[in-house]
Amino acid sequence: MPTNIMMPEMGEGVVEGTVVTWLKHEGDDVREDEAVLEIETDKVTVEINAESDGVLLKECVNAGDTVPVGTVLAIVGNADENVEHVPTSPTVPQQEKQSSPAEEKNQPEVAKPANGSNLPIPAVPKTRKLAPSQELTETRVSPVVARMVSEHSLDVSEIEGTGRDGRITKRDVLAYMEGETEATTESTGTKTAPLLKQNESVASPVSSDTKGELMPLSGMRRAIAEHMVMSKHTSPHATTVFEFDYTKVAKHRAANKAQFEKDGAKLTYMPYLIHAVAIALKNHPLVNSSWTDDGILLKRDINIGIAVAVERGLIVPVIKQADSMNLLGIARALTDIAERARSNKLMPQDLQGGTFSITNHGASGSLIGTPIINQPQVGILGIGVIEKRVKVINDAIAIRPNAFVSFSFDHRVLDGATADAFVMDIKQHIENYA
Repeated sequence: MPTNIMMPEMGEGVVEGTVVTWLKHEGDDVREDEAVLEIETDKVTVEINAESDGVLLKECVNAGDTVPVGTVLAIVGNADENVEHVPTSPTVPQQEKQSSPAEEKNQPEVAKPANGSNLPIPAVPKTRKLAPSQELTETRVSPVVARMVSEHSLDVSEIEGTGRDGRITKRDVLAYMEGETEATTESTGTKTAPLLKQNESVASPVSSDTKGELMPLSGMRRAIAEHMVMSKHTSPHATTVFEFDYTKVAKHRAANKAQFEKDGAKLTYMPYLIHAVAIALKNHPLVNSSWTDDGILLKRDINIGIAVAVERGLIVPVIKQADSMNLLGIARALTDIAERARSNKLMPQDLQGGTFSITNHGASGSLIGTPIINQPQVGILGIGVIEKRVKVINDAIAIRPNAFVSFSFDHRVLDGATADAFVMDIKQHIENYA
């Protein structure tokens, strides 16, 4: 029986990926767990492996194609099997699933308003459902397109698909919407600027006499740009800055660095911060949450994403269940994901499930940063360079290793007092480390 190689989920909020290159071709023998092709998203480039031995019977997408999660990428089976009628597009549900009472009981906890009242958080009206004439067929659209069509109440039958087998792509929907805007402008005789949609950015036109070289955008760079713009449009960002004294952490690190290396872990300052953040997140569960239209979703797991610079951009692998680890366990996990990130060996699951993020912009000497929130999280901690500074302590001048730590947070969920209390919790853990 043929086995499908599917486009996997590649990380939080990532709904599509681009086929970079085929490592195997139709007719080639493949073995279980052998790499068949490479997929790139804004977060990572990974090899997709075969799940069984056999022959690569069909390449269902071309190199360079961008396809949604759930798409069949390739089919592996016996050489004599017929695979001409195997569908390659993911299924798009026709209607929302109704939750049963049993399912509703297992839904995550929704926080009450911070003012202590018993009034429910008002729900934002949901997007309108499509009329029957606008139903989406599973062979024509991706989940991204389905969402755009639903949000803007478009008639999918009027949109011309230019994708594989006539599939409607995101570009087709944007082109259709742009055409509608131009048509409205012509009919009214007025000039209006098109609205900026949540995950779109404003592109500056390049004139023919512009001097310089136009560098094409990679898939990762384009997607990073879209996610950053989307985050700024989604969350009202606010930032608070504190200064941490690393004196006790520095002493502990100097005394234990060699032993940690024998145990297979690099003891940098970051494991101390991750440990302190995990403790603070347990004490301040509102920071470990996400905004929803129905309320604030408090996350049960504490999964901390660490921003890692790679050759093509930035990715955020996740340390799962960080609150259950000691300092050595965190240091080992951090060493592992950093090495695999830089050697392009991360797996999709390494990028999924993050509930909070940390970025170490001080690695390049930066003092203070205002990092952008990694959606759908509500906060990100930015760590500045650790350097010796002159401080006044108990009316005496002292030289201490200090760093500025900034916390960007979603002001829909967190107020300044809550954000400051969270960072103070981290600060006290670092400065009183024993």
